Amino acid sequence: MFDLNAEILTIREALARQSGELISSEPLSDRIAKKRLMIFGEGLVFILLLALGMIQTRRSFNREARVNRQQKNFLLSVTHELKSPLAAVKLYIQTLQKRDLPREKQLLALDKASAETGRLENLVENMLLASRIDNSAFLPAFEELDLSAFVNGIIDDFEHLSACLVSRNVQQGILISADRQALHSIVMNLLENAFKYSSEQAEITVSLQKKDNQQIILSVADRGPGINAIDKTRIFEKFFRSGNEETRKTKGTGLGLYIVKYLVNLHGAEIRVSDQKPRGSIFEIYFKS
Repeated sequence: MFDLNAEILTIREALARQSGELISSEPLSDRIAKKRLMIFGEGLVFILLLALGMIQTRRSFNREARVNRQQKNFLLSVTHELKSPLAAVKLYIQTLQKRDLPREKQLLALDKASAETGRLENLVENMLLASRIDNSAFLPAFEELDLSAFVNGIIDDFEHLSACLVSRNVQQGILISADRQALHSIVMNLLENAFKYSSEQAEITVSLQKKDNQQIILSVADRGPGINAIDKTRIFEKFFRSGNEETRKTKGTGLGLYIVKYLVNLHGAEIRVSDQKPRGSIFEIYFKS
């Protein structure tokens, strides 16, 4: 193509000389070189734009595929999470209806049904809260709270719902300005996350301390399998759960830590995750007093 352009320029110049037209004083070879450079530059720009378009298209495709996988996993997990407590509650009610149980066993069945109902309630609250967050419809109402008493109360409720014993190290008399609903969701989701990835006999530890620099640190530690380095960068993403939803043994919807991260940021606080020794994970929230 370059040779063809050079030949065309040569013919044009010859015709111009024959007709007596003015021609450029610039040497023909220089003009041919400039023409070649211009064509080469245009071609390079086209190739770069084509490459960038292909890269962007691939990224969009991968992002769309990932969102589709996450939505599929979310639907699978929500279906399981809804059916499980409903089936349990139905079983307890049918047992009470069809059998003449002693008073002690009746109370035990009612207690278990209440725990499953609480589980279902927490799931629905998380889904509604995530929807409000996505639509920027969550408006916090800050008030002065006794954080120590508040955390102890949530732990008591959690122990009742999950039949789990929590080791606690809660410093008394710590006050904070916070949204009551948001704070409840933060602590409950961290406890549920720790319980979900721990064995039945594993210990969950909650600590609340106010340091000399007036910084308030709330931590929830478990002795589960821990979190690998790659997943640590994504655990606060909406719907993210490592592994395959169809084969995963742990329960959950992938909303809990996403909600926690948002609400922590809403309070001007910071959340960090680190490894527990010898095994497990520690989630720490740093509040400003």
